[in-house]
Amino acid sequence: MEIGQKDIELIVQQVLKNVVSQASQAGASSAPSSAAPQVKTYRPGVPVQEFSMKSPYVPVSAAAQTVQGDYGVFDTMDQAVEAAYLAQKAYQAGFQLRDRERLIKSIRETGIKNAEKLARMSVDETGLGRYEDKILKNMLVLERTPGTECLRTEAISGDDGLTIVEHSPYGVIGAITPVTNPTETIINNVISMLSGGNSVVFNVHPSAKEVCRFAVQMINRAIEEAGGPRNLATMVKNPTLETVSELSKNEKVRMLVGTGGMPMVRSLLQSGKKVIGAGAGNPPVIVDETADIKRAAKEIFKGASFDNNILCLAEKEVFVIESVATDLVYNMIQEGAFLLNESQLEKIMNLVLTYDETPKGREYHTSKNWVGKDAGKMLDAIGVQGKSDCRLLICEVGPDHPFVLLEQLMPVLPIVKCRNLDEAIKYAMIAEHGNRHTASMFSQNINNLTRFAREVETTIFVKNGATLAGVGFGGEGHTTMTIAGPTGEGITNAVSFTRQRRCALSEGGFRII
Repeated sequence: MEIGQKDIELIVQQVLKNVVSQASQAGASSAPSSAAPQVKTYRPGVPVQEFSMKSPYVPVSAAAQTVQGDYGVFDTMDQAVEAAYLAQKAYQAGFQLRDRERLIKSIRETGIKNAEKLARMSVDETGLGRYEDKILKNMLVLERTPGTECLRTEAISGDDGLTIVEHSPYGVIGAITPVTNPTETIINNVISMLSGGNSVVFNVHPSAKEVCRFAVQMINRAIEEAGGPRNLATMVKNPTLETVSELSKNEKVRMLVGTGGMPMVRSLLQSGKKVIGAGAGNPPVIVDETADIKRAAKEIFKGASFDNNILCLAEKEVFVIESVATDLVYNMIQEGAFLLNESQLEKIMNLVLTYDETPKGREYHTSKNWVGKDAGKMLDAIGVQGKSDCRLLICEVGPDHPFVLLEQLMPVLPIVKCRNLDEAIKYAMIAEHGNRHTASMFSQNINNLTRFAREVETTIFVKNGATLAGVGFGGEGHTTMTIAGPTGEGITNAVSFTRQRRCALSEGGFRII
């Protein structure tokens, strides 16, 4: 049967009519509702539909892609990762750089309002540090952790075309946080990681889980109030070593970040994933004969007594040239330090140290009962009354004393007299243990400062100031609570939590010269 031209035209018109009708029905069914988008509820064991763009013309709502928990807190690690995974997909697809900054601004503002509460909860739960100093630490990370301004695009233009290099999110990051700086590390990590376009799942220290829970929920509320998806920051309700293993092995976690000791960092490095590790430190201070002794005493006291010396970058031992040692000790006493005599030193050692007998002699350890405790409480425990306000204990010891060689995390500062700079550097290098974390020196001799800085090779080196200056507290530059010496990223920021991606336009395209 032959089909004429007129018949063909009628068939085409009918097909077009059907296509238009179907498109109208599809558009009506997919039109955005005026009601607020519904947030999916995650139920363990029930698969959640993964993020997808149904059509280039009808993007799926970012808020609708997240799953609900208790504002970021979940019963299991798998739930926490799944929620963060879906939230990050929505975040990357639906939020631009200026949107990231809006969310981060909300986190900063909410955190500042709650800085005192975070500090009080942290001290009450962990028993570590000083309330007034923790307020300052929380304010530091809220105000001086950089955001998206770190993400600078690199452009390379030449005869063969134009290439740009940009910073892309990793996706879901797993982060392990310490008991010493629980909320500060969470806030700092969240601002940096979200600036890079990621989400983060925390395995917090069990001894700080309640204050960390409050911090994570506070952050998620701040994000939602600013129009962002819930669960960009999540955590497991009851963190354990087992949940750390689950986090490390989860295929949806692309990067691991550990802030704490070297055993934890080494464990994460075995995961086969990209790892940023912040290890231990035992920062030495050298004071030479050219130093401004009054300034040295003031700055060392400030840094070593801050938050009961639980910061890994705080001054842990001092090596002073013997010709100025008496002046240094005198001026530190004037600042408020308490000088232990031999009898008191022995009592303090028995109080705050434990030891194991080994073939090589006693192997000392710090007592967990006294880590981060007030110096005044230590004095009271050995029978020295009326010193409850004391912030720092000092003692004159030899270079092989356990207080010199241990990372104490207590407000007890050993002072070692040295004959010359050679001896001071030698002992300082031994005490630093090759951590390459932090060191400082007080001197007016630029050659001496340069020599020690070159030999010690630390991530942070501070000249004539408290080591706090190395993270922007009384010094220039941005701050971080994840000082990645072992893995080389150093003072981490948003760029640390991104990967480079290159886009090239070849054959001379887009050049105007």
